[in-house]
Amino acid sequence: MDEIPNESESGAFPVAERLRSLPEHDPNDAVENAILSRLADNWHRRATVKRREESLDDVFERDRPDFPVALLPFRNHPTYLGLDDKVKAKILAWGWVAFNKNIMDIEQYVVNPGFSLIVKDAFDTGLGETMAIAVTQAMVDEQYHTLMHLNASAVTRRQRGWRMPDSALPLGYKTRRHANRLAAAETPEQQVLVSLAFTTVAEISINAHLDLIAEDHEIQPVNRMTAVLHNRDEYCHASIASTVVQEAWKRFTADQRGYFLTALADGMEAFAAHDFTTWARIMELLGVAGGGQMLRDIENTSGSGRLLQDFSGLRQLYQEMDVLDAVPFDWSTVTTDAP
Repeated sequence: MDEIPNESESGAFPVAERLRSLPEHDPNDAVENAILSRLADNWHRRATVKRREESLDDVFERDRPDFPVALLPFRNHPTYLGLDDKVKAKILAWGWVAFNKNIMDIEQYVVNPGFSLIVKDAFDTGLGETMAIAVTQAMVDEQYHTLMHLNASAVTRRQRGWRMPDSALPLGYKTRRHANRLAAAETPEQQVLVSLAFTTVAEISINAHLDLIAEDHEIQPVNRMTAVLHNRDEYCHASIASTVVQEAWKRFTADQRGYFLTALADGMEAFAAHDFTTWARIMELLGVAGGGQMLRDIENTSGSGRLLQDFSGLRQLYQEMDVLDAVPFDWSTVTTDAP
């Protein structure tokens, strides 16, 4: 087992101090401890030092699928059903790598830029230094989350022996839609509103998104626990995002409110959708005969469904803001537990 060096061995700050800022975890759970130990260890290592990450490798279970079959939009299509088991396994492994990349893209290109604007008080919330500190801490959390997902993809590549580089995949759909919305904004003011809208959607719906992995006990435990650990921090982040947007809303003009509600709905559409562009690239990389047509069949079918269907957190927020009926989103296409 690759142990975390103590202070005298590494010259770094003590292990207890490093672990204190990590996501809440159970030190007696082997998988949780492996993920968090690797996370803490990576922060003080030199980038040029290459050492086998034995902790995660030791808890990897090769007989488990890497990704839930239920999350494949084409899972019932004859082309997929006719594939041999090895190709199906590779599709699931790529699905996990793509899931991680999507999360990392959101953190890097959507959430942290939005948080940066909040710290600068771009929305004139008047929440002061305490909120700035909380948001800055959340930004640190997001960097930990990125590392967690990088580690999870890396151990999958090592254990499966399949290259599957992140660089082979396009920017995640949610991030692409955010970029397109920013580009379509006519003024810097509108761009700021887009950023807040997509950050709000991301931080309040990410729990449900991560639950798609965290609640599946049949898949690779390293993958499931990565989602579980990430999810614990996001409950706090959702509270921060909710507080900020409600305070900002009070100061918006009528025009700003209308634009912001439209951007919120666009963000929800983005987060609900399957990423067919990424799946098409995966089919191409694997050389799946008929894979492209299979995806076109599914994408063009009205019953193709949504990847994320639980928007209960956002629905509750909109009710608290008294704007539920004003958000141009079709609630009949999703499920919600909100009152």
